[in-house]
Amino acid sequence: MSKIKPSQGAPYARIMGVGGYRPTRVVPNEVILETIDSSDEWIRSRSGIATRHWASDEETVAAMSVEAAGKAIADAGITPEQIGGVIVSTVSHFKQTPAIATEIADKIGAGKPAAFDISAGCAGFGYGLTLARGMVTDGSAEYVLVIGVERLSDLTDLSDRATAFLFGDGAGAVIVGPSKEPRIGPTVWGSEGDKSETIKQTESWEAYRNGAPEKFPAITQEGQAVFRWAVFEMAKVAQQALDAAGITADDLDVFIPHQANERIIDSMVKTLKLPEHVTVARDVRTTGNTSAASIPLAMERLLATGEAKSGDTALVIGFGAGLVYAATVVTLP
Repeated sequence: MSKIKPSQGAPYARIMGVGGYRPTRVVPNEVILETIDSSDEWIRSRSGIATRHWASDEETVAAMSVEAAGKAIADAGITPEQIGGVIVSTVSHFKQTPAIATEIADKIGAGKPAAFDISAGCAGFGYGLTLARGMVTDGSAEYVLVIGVERLSDLTDLSDRATAFLFGDGAGAVIVGPSKEPRIGPTVWGSEGDKSETIKQTESWEAYRNGAPEKFPAITQEGQAVFRWAVFEMAKVAQQALDAAGITADDLDVFIPHQANERIIDSMVKTLKLPEHVTVARDVRTTGNTSAASIPLAMERLLATGEAKSGDTALVIGFGAGLVYAATVVTLP
């Protein structure tokens, strides 16, 4: 017989509050067209993107995260001192160590929580949400702050016609806490590493350090391959998440996919046969692709505008570099 005492956490977990931060500077397509041969019409037709936000020097990964976290904490009705875990998903914090989560935890006054970063690209919010749910139900933390944050403008090659218009900056955050009922469903997640070259950093930091290449590394992708994978494979994953939660598309109120491309979103809606009553997040139009931040930012905007409301049932799915993915059904705070 084991001598180890079993974990004693909450029976279930839920999202209690959400917050977002978008940098002050709004960048229209016209600015992007200064460095690539394209048109506003082409960019909108291919991606749905009209504007995106780019961070200033003062709007650092940490600063944006603190702003989003403060809103999420207030929305959840808790104090920073009650937070027992801080999880930050980002690919654009350029210090290998220490984790930016520790700095953020200190700046929000969270005391001494478990704090760590994860790198799961555009699926990072789903990964962080899943880890937070486990911490709450395991009993290692009562409340967990999950942040998705990116400064992708730092990793954008403005001369690359295929990607220059895609990326934006911002931070989204949620508080995950205890619940007496299931409010975060089972996660369907995974990776397809054989396709990892389809979205990647152009060069390693080591190569850049050694002087080759001279240009700062950026994110690149094989657009058509990513599009086909997202449309055909991620719709299957989304359906699996619905099945795992024991609901159908008819039971949904809201669909919040990763805001990568509006054509991908439209195709997923069609493949999943979502009813007309389901509200679909289209934050990509004015925010661009913010990777790990895109789902919580889209969630925050839907709630703020009244397009979604507290208690709605939402399907969320993130997918991107790796290739990695994560989907789950949640109750909106």
